[in-house]
Amino acid sequence: MGRGQKSGRGGDELVFMALGGLGEIGMNVYLYGFGPENARRWLMVDLGITFPGEHEPGADVVLPDLRFIVGEKSALSGLVLTHAHEDHIGAVIDLWPSLQCPIYATPFTVGMLKSKNGEFGRNVRMPITQVPLGGRIDVGPFNVEFVTLAHSIPEPSGIAIRTPAGLLFHTGDWKLDATPLIGDSPDEAKLKALGKEGVLAMMCDSTNAMREGRSPSETDVARSLAKIIDNAPRRVAITTFASNVARIRAIADATQAAGRTLVVAGRALNRVIQVAIETGYLPESFTYLDQQRFPDLPSDKVVALCTGSQGEPRAAMARVAEDEHPDISLDSGDLAIFSSRTIPGNERAVAKVQNGLARRGVDLITDTDALVHVTGHPRQGELQEMYGWLQPRIAVPMHGEARHLNAHARLAKSWGAQQAVTVFNGEMVKLWPDPAGIIDEAPVGRLYRDGKLIVPDIEGPIKARRKLSFVGIVVVAMALSRRGDVLGAPEVVLDGVPLADEDGESMKEVVLDAVDGTLRSIPNKRRSDVELVRDAVHRAVRSAVNEAWGKKPVVKVLLTVVEARS
Repeated sequence: MGRGQKSGRGGDELVFMALGGLGEIGMNVYLYGFGPENARRWLMVDLGITFPGEHEPGADVVLPDLRFIVGEKSALSGLVLTHAHEDHIGAVIDLWPSLQCPIYATPFTVGMLKSKNGEFGRNVRMPITQVPLGGRIDVGPFNVEFVTLAHSIPEPSGIAIRTPAGLLFHTGDWKLDATPLIGDSPDEAKLKALGKEGVLAMMCDSTNAMREGRSPSETDVARSLAKIIDNAPRRVAITTFASNVARIRAIADATQAAGRTLVVAGRALNRVIQVAIETGYLPESFTYLDQQRFPDLPSDKVVALCTGSQGEPRAAMARVAEDEHPDISLDSGDLAIFSSRTIPGNERAVAKVQNGLARRGVDLITDTDALVHVTGHPRQGELQEMYGWLQPRIAVPMHGEARHLNAHARLAKSWGAQQAVTVFNGEMVKLWPDPAGIIDEAPVGRLYRDGKLIVPDIEGPIKARRKLSFVGIVVVAMALSRRGDVLGAPEVVLDGVPLADEDGESMKEVVLDAVDGTLRSIPNKRRSDVELVRDAVHRAVRSAVNEAWGKKPVVKVLLTVVEARS
């Protein structure tokens, strides 16, 4: 470690850093540290995942590398969760065992975490403390107060963190919505009171910092969906983020008002609905039918609520688009509504689903066609209002890519922040004592959930698959005697490699010629050096295929030494 300016080493410091979420949207993991450099106590806020892209083949989810805080886990006072989105809680079950710290969250978030724990069969015994909305708790040297905000999920909370050095405010994900449909509107009175108390620094959502104006309300979307569903002549299938309980309720209300029956398809939706009923965000009388009832309902009397708003290949909407769903099918004249925003990186997957539906003659409505979705993050008008209420001395933009963070920093200074510090994953910023600035770096990176295992990014199986996806593999199997005699003909297997070169010569023959030439070039006495032979064959095969194809494949040489018979 060691970068930039250093403050005095004798006294306490208040620092902030992220192991995920700064310079990217997703995988949020934030750390606050208080105390002298060699004896800080830490508070973690959120522990989320992100989803793999096309260059991470086979990975199920992407997890943050926590090696820095694992090395300091005896000094980790606790983990506070702002809300129940996957990019804020999705890594808890996998990675909490490496931390062993107390967890604090509000009721809906606790319900979602417990439901995930049970559903995936992990049953990790975690010490979870349920905090009431607006509750206040002590976590080590940090006094933590939950502040109600609005977002696209129940119980989003900003976190007011009181320390001996001053008051911090961590917004989490938020927007200002006076009519959020589900849950309370943002606690404006408490936010203004925090501003009067004096905010040293605010760590604030940057997702929409480049967008002017204010975001519409969930109530506006509910009205729009009601009109669209009421006017639909035939079947309606609608997909949204499974965690958006307000949207689920809006769809259910619109379905009932149109005299239709709601069918729900997808495990994630069923899980969220159950937790929402248990925590009072949906009524106990909330009713819907299982997907198996879809074929029994008249075409003008059904609405299917489906998972798959981001083009997930195994989700309900993707299977409907490919006509592979066991119960739900759509035909010409039916309507599919994407009540969601496409997350950057998912454009191709979503387009594939939408094109599949279009080929079947299904009509499509997306957020570019009608008001069927609103963001859960603040635009510039809402950001400016929050800065006006809290008046932080230091602004630290978070939850955004570099362009979002930089735009946010410029705006924060124009709105009165004395300092705006742009930092990225791993960079440690000193907030107190003055002046604020980057003082250190910590290791950061990615892990992957790969089936039942957690695997590393560097030199792990995902990296190997990434390479295989570009250049394929050549496997050469051969046997030598102890004296170096070649026993039998070598076997060659090609996968992901062209069958022939541009002249039509078999690529297997190219490989076999390279193997034969290499073995002939090595004197008999030296062939007893197994590693020498393996390395020579490896280099020759890779070079020969590269000359014939123009690409260097992954080459594996399986060399068996056979003992001479007595």
